[in-house]
Order: sequence, then structure tokens, then C-alpha cells
Amino acid sequence: MKIESVEFYYLAMPEVALIADGSQDALVVRIDAGGLTGWGECEASPLVSVAAFIAPMSHAACQPVSASVIGRDLHAPDDIRAMAAAVAYNSMDLLQASHTWSGIEMALWDLLGKARSEPAWKLLGYDRAYPKTPYASVLFGETPEITLARARDIVCQGFRAAKFGWAPFGETLDGDIAQLDAAREGLGPDGVLLVDAGQVFVEDVEAAAARLEAMNRNRVTWFEEPFAGHALAAYRALGQRAQGGKVGLAGGEAAHNRHMAEHLIEYGGVQFIQIDCGRIGGLGPAKQIAAHAVSKGVVYVNHTFTSNLALSASLQPFAGLEVHEICEYPTGLSTLARDLTRRRIAPDENGMINVPDAPGLGVEICEDALTRYHVPIEIMVRNETLFAS
Repeated sequence: MKIESVEFYYLAMPEVALIADGSQDALVVRIDAGGLTGWGECEASPLVSVAAFIAPMSHAACQPVSASVIGRDLHAPDDIRAMAAAVAYNSMDLLQASHTWSGIEMALWDLLGKARSEPAWKLLGYDRAYPKTPYASVLFGETPEITLARARDIVCQGFRAAKFGWAPFGETLDGDIAQLDAAREGLGPDGVLLVDAGQVFVEDVEAAAARLEAMNRNRVTWFEEPFAGHALAAYRALGQRAQGGKVGLAGGEAAHNRHMAEHLIEYGGVQFIQIDCGRIGGLGPAKQIAAHAVSKGVVYVNHTFTSNLALSASLQPFAGLEVHEICEYPTGLSTLARDLTRRRIAPDENGMINVPDAPGLGVEICEDALTRYHVPIEIMVRNETLFAS
């Protein structure tokens, strides 16, 4: 097969609010080759990602992503890896390139899986896919009372684990303690409680450490992204402060290449590495990080907060790891994210998530949603239209 076309669909809700909900817009990728179609999703600012694909060359190391994709052959996994290497080299100074490539790479695995009638996880080298324990991924409520109600609702839905994240967490110590107490009360004594600080402490180790006592008392399993993704020294220092307690550090969604994630393990000392296939460069590097995590005794976890297309992609790189079983499962998605796919990956009768066994990513796009949430855009340079949706 030869890559004939790469199309981008910029989708958005009628109004995008200033909240930490990445499902409010989307950049969906469609690739056609050999009479087949593959779908992927970028996890980044849609317009900037489109620009990275079509922007005129700035210099030899700053070429558009399209230069390394259009017209290339796709017959085997090594062809995807070859394209990834070409993008990394030809677009090394184009900082959004990895995000743009991530959605393309995802679509290539979907396309190749359909061509071979095999799920992507099998093409990645796994013999079987193990069910995962989903944690309901939600935002903290504006008040502890709202958080309490959300936690109780999550339990009523049958989830055994939940992650609460972002504002107002980090605003005041007393407020954070009240939020943690409310989440624990709502989940009950046996629920798995996870906390995502959304990088609010930047690199302030003392501020983050002040929350450890309340986290230990509430049996929080992990403290996710207390700092900026590149603040390795801060991660290491907080990890040393947390030793002897119940809380492990988690991070990795901010990594946009394999090396950044590995450094967070090696030098940041995280116990949970969370990878977003829509940012890291796709399924290939995510699988490499999963293998590295296994070798270092670190737990691999998917990161996703958008559609079921992205959810399926996020599951593929660790589908074959039996003991790395906890997975993010967003429950508060926008209607855009819910409507984008025909099939929804839902917990089974045992409350477990099963990785799709269908060819490719095993998720069918609802093309009506591509029209309903369409955002018309046109990118012009020197009066020439380089992209029009």
C-alpha cells in the first residue's frame, strides 16, 4: 500500500470552556491507502497540529510532517517505524511535529491492522490482550460536597477506582485536605483513590509535600503530575519525601518522545508512567516505554481523556501486560467525544475493560459527527490555500 492521502478534521463543541477537559475539541486524522481507511486522533491544539503538517519548509531540519508521510509505502510495522524516524529527523525543529505525527501514526496502525485483519496490539508483538481495571477519570468538584457526590456516583456506576484532578486542587492546603477527605468518603474504604494535581505546584516541592500526610491518611495510590513534566529534580525530591508512605508518584502524559518518558522513570523516580499515544509519537514509542517500565519495575498506565478512538489506541501498547492492569477511563466526556465513535468501550459484567479484538484499533468512526462538530478553517500563505477543511 502507498499512502495516498492524509486528511484532518478539526472538531469542536459550540463553546469551549476554560476547564481541564480535553474532550471539548478534537483533531481526527484519516489516512487512505490501498482502498482502506485508517483513523487516528492527535492530542494537542488542532490548528497548530494541522499547521505542522502543511507548513512551508523553514530549513532542512524544519520540514512539514507531510514530507515524511505522503507517498510512503505501508506494508509492515517497520514501515511505520521508518516514517517515524523520518519525521523525527526532517522535522526536528518543528516542535508540534510529534503531536501531529502521533495521530498519523495511530491511523497507520489502524490501517495496517485492517489490511492484515489483526488488532493493533497483535501487530505490536503481543500474543493476547488482558482485561484492564478502569478508573473513572473525573475533575474535582468546585466544592468538597460536589466531589463527594461525584465519588458516590462513580461507585454506583460500578467502578472500583477513581481519579480526581485539577482545580480547585492546589489553591489552599485546607481546601485540598477537604477535597481528599470527601473523595475517600465517597469511594468508601475499599475504593482505589488517585489524585491528579495537573502540574499546579510547578516545581515547589514543599507545597506538594504538604499534601502527603492527608494523602497517606486517605490511602491515595498515586500523586499524579504535581510538577511540570520536565521538572525531574522536583519529582525526585518529592519521591524521597514520600518514601515510607502509601503514595507513589505518577507522570508522563507531558512526554512527547520516548526519551522524556524514560528520563522521568530514571531521574524523576516515578512509580507509575502514564503515556498518551496522541502526544508521545503514537503506539510504537508507547510500546517501547511499556517494555522499559517492565524492566524497571514501574507500572505502565495509559493516559487518555478524549474519544473512544483515543482510548482504544491508548490500550494497545500495554494490552499484553497482565500485571499492568489499571487503565484510565474518562467518564465525563463532552458529547463530541461520545458521538465520535459508533462503538463505545464499556466495562463488562465484571467491571473490566477489554481491549478491542477487531482489526486495527477496532473502533468505527461516526462520520455524522465529523459533519456535526466540524470547524471550517482555511490556512493560506502568499495567497495560496495550503489547507481547507
